Amino acid sequence: MFDTLSDRLAATFKNLRGKGRLSEADIDATAREIRIALLEADVALPAVRAFIKQVKERALGAEVSQALNPAQQVIKIVNEELIGILGGETRRLRFAKTPPTVIMLAGLQGAGKTTLAGKLGRWLNGQGHTPLLVACDLQRPNAVNQLAVVAERAGVAVYAPEPGNGVGDPVKVARDSIEYARTKQHDVVIVDTAGRLGIDQELMQQAADIRDAVSPDEILFVVDAMIGQDAVNTAQAFLDGVGFDGVVLSKLDGDARGGAALSVAHVTGKQIMFASNGEKLDDFDAFHPDRMASRILGMGDVLSLIEKAEQTFSQAEAEKMAAKLAKGPKEFTLDDFLQQMEQVRKMGSISKLLGMLPGMNQIKDQINNLDERDVDRTAAIIKSMTPAERTDPTIINGSRRARIARGSGVEVGAVKNLVERFFDARKMMSRMAQGGMPGMPGMPGMPGLGGGARNKKKAKPAKGKQRSGNPMKRKADEAAAAARREQQPDNPFGLPAGDDGKFELPDEFKKFMG
Repeated sequence: MFDTLSDRLAATFKNLRGKGRLSEADIDATAREIRIALLEADVALPAVRAFIKQVKERALGAEVSQALNPAQQVIKIVNEELIGILGGETRRLRFAKTPPTVIMLAGLQGAGKTTLAGKLGRWLNGQGHTPLLVACDLQRPNAVNQLAVVAERAGVAVYAPEPGNGVGDPVKVARDSIEYARTKQHDVVIVDTAGRLGIDQELMQQAADIRDAVSPDEILFVVDAMIGQDAVNTAQAFLDGVGFDGVVLSKLDGDARGGAALSVAHVTGKQIMFASNGEKLDDFDAFHPDRMASRILGMGDVLSLIEKAEQTFSQAEAEKMAAKLAKGPKEFTLDDFLQQMEQVRKMGSISKLLGMLPGMNQIKDQINNLDERDVDRTAAIIKSMTPAERTDPTIINGSRRARIARGSGVEVGAVKNLVERFFDARKMMSRMAQGGMPGMPGMPGMPGLGGGARNKKKAKPAKGKQRSGNPMKRKADEAAAAARREQQPDNPFGLPAGDDGKFELPDEFKKFMG
């Protein structure tokens, strides 16, 4: 959603790099570019003005003028102010001293309240709670049935005594649900309320009546992150009419400009607490302003990636796999490879996971074009092998490859490529487990990179490139070298371009992507 904003900010900061000192004119120009980037991203004008004012005041102060690297200091200031506009510190749910804790969802129709009720219920269930979803949207057709289906998929209980479709009293349902939760030992009650296409008195009155009936510990305003500036107006109207304690952003995986989402916390003074970034029930998590600011500025979100890995991977299994790799490459089989691949898939979309790594915004087009089905095809090939072939892939000959290809519905070449990639990946993973990662300076086992403790002989210094004595051949060599230099891309990683001049993922990365 914030790709356009990220690109504009990255271009702005690129102009600052390399300058040993920033003049007032440089800072003014940078502030102007940031203002344009924020306005183009649909951030509310009051929020933009406050943001730019703070950035300029700090950038013109001593913390930049006396810094060793003024450009990096400006980026640090922008990052800190971006965290501030997103709400500052992470806001946690407040739980009641005596259960059940009541959470009421409010918002317009189509904002995603019912689906979000299921996501929040599943998230709380994973935190060790026993949530109950309450169907108080009795007006929208099939809203009660939808909540029941979502609750079943999320693995949580639902309270829906009324059929809905215009039948039943939502205030009575909400009131009765509290006693039902106490009886059934549910410690969290999530009340799904009705919405409207726009703000009206009937909507506000019903929401206020439900609020007064259940006295919620948290009222969460669900806002569609794709509706633009109207999100701010709607949030302010709900704040004045009903009141709310926190904001939940839905549809954060959309391709709208999304700047209104940055404005809600600043305009209403209420923090964003949760974010929904996909259609699956697992695509939901607590909102961390510092991590979101880091992603907008292209710095990645490694902490969220680590948390996902900790939730998915078993510590005992990870230690067992590390011990197996440390014994030698041959200990790692295709069964292990398949198991690791399935564990990664449980973490979510490969594209989203790669997007959390620092610097990946440089190649976001390639990441977005990754075919997630390649992982499924790889799994199908491995599952079409016999146990003996998975344990020792060296026995896979031509006839075995043909049989595996027929069983998995792929070309014979795909089987051959998978086995070759597996051997390469196995070598690399084994070296990493033994403390030697290729391409990393100072690591053992790599000649000429400062860590070659295993290399007995000292490498001789390489001679300079010899020039041919033939004038015609020398001229051809120089022309070829100049052509190669022109093909090198202007990117911060110094990575080679493809045949069309565009960036391509390194081969080591492709091995893991299938």
